[in-house]
Amino acid sequence: MKSTKESAESRFVILTLWLLVFAASSQVMIVAPIIPRIAEELHVGKSTLGLLITIYAVVVGLFALVAGPISDRYGRRRILLAGSGLLAITLGLHAVADNFSLLLTMRGFAGVAGGFLSGAVVSYIGDYFPVHRRGWASGWVMSGIAVGQVLGIPLGNLLADWFSFRTPFLAFSLLAALSFLFMLFKLPQPQVTLRTSLSFQSALGSYATLLRRREVRAAALAYMTMLMGFSLFETFFPTWLEEHFGFSVAMVSLLFMVGGVTKVIAGPQAGKLSDRIGRTGVIIGVAIGIALLLPLIILVQPSFFWVIYPLFCLMMICMAPRMVPIGALLTQLVSGEQRGAVMSLVTSTAQIGYGLGSALASLVWGVWGFTGNALLGMVSTLLTAGIVWRYLRKVELRMLDEEQIENEQTGETEVHTLPYHL
Repeated sequence: MKSTKESAESRFVILTLWLLVFAASSQVMIVAPIIPRIAEELHVGKSTLGLLITIYAVVVGLFALVAGPISDRYGRRRILLAGSGLLAITLGLHAVADNFSLLLTMRGFAGVAGGFLSGAVVSYIGDYFPVHRRGWASGWVMSGIAVGQVLGIPLGNLLADWFSFRTPFLAFSLLAALSFLFMLFKLPQPQVTLRTSLSFQSALGSYATLLRRREVRAAALAYMTMLMGFSLFETFFPTWLEEHFGFSVAMVSLLFMVGGVTKVIAGPQAGKLSDRIGRTGVIIGVAIGIALLLPLIILVQPSFFWVIYPLFCLMMICMAPRMVPIGALLTQLVSGEQRGAVMSLVTSTAQIGYGLGSALASLVWGVWGFTGNALLGMVSTLLTAGIVWRYLRKVELRMLDEEQIENEQTGETEVHTLPYHL
């Protein structure tokens, strides 16, 4: 009976976090596809609108640093409640954004909510689920990002075309409010050791302690270059499709839907694969795959526009596991009382990288167009693979050796091994 109850609770946890990830990620991803709609309604140059992505990402990065130590002191559940509630309110206020400055401000406030949520979701998974199930749980929760691409982005894109660019933000506001209610009434606080005190000095001390660890610095830099490469590609990709290939809104929506279906299938499998063969191997493999696909995409000619669909699906297969393995690896690097801080630190640097990538994409777009964006994205992604190979692979191998020794001492038979470790 207890096992059944725990299983039902685990499913509810995954459902609640999944809904939150779906709403939070969709409201971020929808900005790039609707840039042409925003430009038309607010009479702003398209290249300027990359700042909407930059301001959100930078604010997320800053507030993630604040949220991490707070969650280590008061628990992940309270941070998730604060973040989801603020996100619901802020997205609703996008309805009054009738000029670029006001919209930029609203994206900044949404970034505050995103900062509270960014590290808390993965940290909660690390608190609630045992280590051998974190990859699996992360895969399912983070598949909300992929489903956002299947349903949230295409429907949001169509809503923006039919009504206003503000409409999809209102829809995601309702979903964020629903996840808030689920958390308020049903989400448990995991039984983990929390900090006994919190101060500005202790928070700075925690980050300083973490940054003295080379593997944490490497993970932060890898996450940063990973998201920088993605934002360089993503920011003006839909606009390029419309201008270079003559894609309609419906065609762009269909592309994201097909790519999202591929991502939904690949996401949970990537989590399970990372549990089996190791986090770093998956990260390196997908980074190399993305780096190979980016130059192929920009070589496609308008007369062969249909080639974009299979190439984009391959890109989504590679992008699906980009966060799951590194998130699962990070939860293993520290204990529960530091998990919020390390996730916030790494997420903060990653979001700053994402924001820098979109700002750089805006500058490059005006000079070299999407070709420049894609090539810079390739370089950034290859840097991710190099950092993980050089600094994190040996760390994971060492942790596996320690786990194997511990299992042998306790008599447990479940041992995780890596093919390249045999």
